[in-house]
Amino acid sequence: MAGAKAAVFREKLTGYLRAQLSRLEAAHGRDSAEYRALALQYAKSPLEDRHAGRGERERHYESEVHIHYDGKPLRGVERLYRRTILIEPTTVCAAHCRWCLRGQYPLFSLSEDDIVRAARYCGSAPVRDDLREILITGGDPLMVPQRLEFIFTQLRAHAPNILIYRIGTRVPVQDPERVSKDLLGILRAAAPAKIEIGTQVNHPSELTPEARQAYAALYEVAFKIYDQTVLLKGVNDSVDVLSRLYDDFRYMGIEAHYLFHCIPMKGMAHHRTSVRRGLELMQDLTSSGAFSGRAKPMYTVMTDIGKVSLYHGVILERNEDDEVLLQTRYRVEDFKRRNPSWKAPASAQPDKDGTLRVWYPDGADDGPAEAAHEKR
Repeated sequence: MAGAKAAVFREKLTGYLRAQLSRLEAAHGRDSAEYRALALQYAKSPLEDRHAGRGERERHYESEVHIHYDGKPLRGVERLYRRTILIEPTTVCAAHCRWCLRGQYPLFSLSEDDIVRAARYCGSAPVRDDLREILITGGDPLMVPQRLEFIFTQLRAHAPNILIYRIGTRVPVQDPERVSKDLLGILRAAAPAKIEIGTQVNHPSELTPEARQAYAALYEVAFKIYDQTVLLKGVNDSVDVLSRLYDDFRYMGIEAHYLFHCIPMKGMAHHRTSVRRGLELMQDLTSSGAFSGRAKPMYTVMTDIGKVSLYHGVILERNEDDEVLLQTRYRVEDFKRRNPSWKAPASAQPDKDGTLRVWYPDGADDGPAEAAHEKR
């Protein structure tokens, strides 16, 4: 997850990813599913200039989630959920995933003073009574290991109530050599807190020998690695691909956590399937005996008020703008208690019981899923 500069989300690949694209092209050709599975994720497409209009987002949710502490806003800190708080030490990534949640966020890195204030907030009364885990994301926190180490020291000093440090990263599949002995030593320094690694792998071809070695090394310091795959048109919107991917996770010890419907980010409509297509895939995956039930993810969308997993009774209706109305169990009073400045977005309204219903823009199953095919 990386920020844009001057509203331009430039193409960015590591040397490792360029080498993988060259290898896949030589082995299978540029029109092969194997090559396109990687190219569609990283190659900037002219389709990004086509905007779908209504429903597209500049940011991945529209509700106000910023936190104030001692009368001042906390930079790079967000809170949507009771037990979990999010901190973004940097918006820099090894590579730019084209559908990035924070692709249009401004570039920034937190200072040491920012991190100290965030840690003190996490351990303050009455916040400490609820918070039990922190999600360190961005950007990619493994790109700034020294800053990550400083976060650990401040949390230990000011917020011992935080028992789990979750770290979101794609470094193992984008630049696996960064998972070094020095980095592993920094991650070990989080003790006695537990480390969880949240990652994102979208196609089996990403699980190269180098990537597998990087994940195995992370298991030396993490008590759990979990995956949040994004459903992408032309990449993994098939039962065969997802079955192979989740089989690989099972044997690598990676928990298949979420299968995310691709968020309606500006200019990224060509990556998005319909919600219905995702539901069909989940039914095939979970109700066919195709692979072990221990490897099944939750099919989830990110709405303007937070994540909602899709199952019977969640989708209530569809409107003329091709949005689906989702029933959640989020409550206005809970948001207000966690963050007094929170305001409900226009897409969400409380029902008669005080729980929120939220409109979510659907995707489409027709239309192109296109990669840039220029020589690299």
